[in-house]
Amino acid sequence: MKKSNKYSPEIRERAVRMVQEHRNEYPSQWAAIESIAPKIGCVPQTLHDWVCKHEVEVGLRDGVTQAERDRIKALEREVKELRRANEILKLASAFFAQAELDRKLKS
Repeated sequence: MKKSNKYSPEIRERAVRMVQEHRNEYPSQWAAIESIAPKIGCVPQTLHDWVCKHEVEVGLRDGVTQAERDRIKALEREVKELRRANEILKLASAFFAQAELDRKLKS
């Protein structure tokens, strides 16, 4: 089941930008988030997640970027496909090896 995105990318970017622009007006980043979240119409934790993801994307915070996550997912898919193909080839090789042994024994 896929989560529905209630907020457009533009809204998310605007909310993150607001937190960054108004951060120095508050004692902490969380205080800025708590103040801005209701204006956007989301809960503070959601806005905090967006800010954290943005910080990872621009390199301010350690973590895996979306591009890296997509690449890992594609590589995992490829590995799964190659393992499946490898298993098929092993079975085919065993089948033909057995057929060759049976043919030699009959001659």
